[in-house]
Amino acid sequence: MQAIILVGGKGTRLRPLTYETPKQMLPLVGVPMIECVLEALARHGVTDAVLSLGYLPDRFTEAYPSNLIKGVRVTYAVEPEPLDTAGAIRFAADFTDVDETFLVVNGDVVTDLDVTALLAFHREHEAEATIALHPVEDPSHFGVVPTADDGRVLAFVEKPPREEAPTNLINAGTYVFEPRALDRIAATGRVSVERETFPALAAAGTLFAMADHAYWLDTGTPQLYLQANIDMLKGRNAQYDFHGVVDGSWRSSSATIDSSATIRNAVVDAGCVVGADVVLEDSVLLPGAIVQSGVEIRSCIIGPEAVIGSGSQLGPTCVVGAKEHVAPDSRLFGDVRLGGV
Repeated sequence: MQAIILVGGKGTRLRPLTYETPKQMLPLVGVPMIECVLEALARHGVTDAVLSLGYLPDRFTEAYPSNLIKGVRVTYAVEPEPLDTAGAIRFAADFTDVDETFLVVNGDVVTDLDVTALLAFHREHEAEATIALHPVEDPSHFGVVPTADDGRVLAFVEKPPREEAPTNLINAGTYVFEPRALDRIAATGRVSVERETFPALAAAGTLFAMADHAYWLDTGTPQLYLQANIDMLKGRNAQYDFHGVVDGSWRSSSATIDSSATIRNAVVDAGCVVGADVVLEDSVLLPGAIVQSGVEIRSCIIGPEAVIGSGSQLGPTCVVGAKEHVAPDSRLFGDVRLGGV
């Protein structure tokens, strides 16, 4: 089974973390997100994947020069220009001459979706394409997908006002495609799968969707990226089994943590240093971050090699970029973003 992984976005909502690192290369409990995605797909029979790259493609090719990620053989398809979602799918499929049923996955979504069941549903209904659906409380930020009783998609409504949404089932970012569906996507230029391809397939009556109550999270904001890490620590995603979680937190073996520090629901990645009397709760320290003595950090993300000066207090939801220095005794709370180009 082959999959196309869409990883071309710039991750603007996660800046400054994504100025130098594509969001799919950000770690979840010490493991790059792209590895988590491919490990989950491998459990459902995916043997080959095409990474549809656009933003900072060298970060992927340099990290995985053997073209193997979690046992899955990968091919790198670098877009010559931004092609949007459907354009990226068509480009990646053409790049590797896809000629059989294949999966498409958004690389910034973590889920324990039963992909095997989705494939079986797709084949049972002889669909041209099938969408995995997920229920949400507020569907206004997503593509909403009303269906008939047999799963046939009646319409594809992109980001409707909450009070006008015909259902709370949204496009969950995992699809099954038949190669013939590619003929509906222009071979050049920008094409949106949500706004163009799916509505056309729905009008033709060949688009189906399967609802699922699996764990699902779009990691595209700092709050959601934090939540993804904490959910992993708590074992809420059945696809992943992170080793070394102790008392609700994970500490890399190469991290140095003073014995007087208090660590709760937190990730302390490789090479981090945590000083005396530090309080770290519901937060992520990315590789090489240094937290000096007497610091309190709650619900924050501290970027690679950043330094938090002694006596500082950081609260929800501060994001400190790579190699940034926070002065001693700082008080930072709210949507604070430090660092940039």
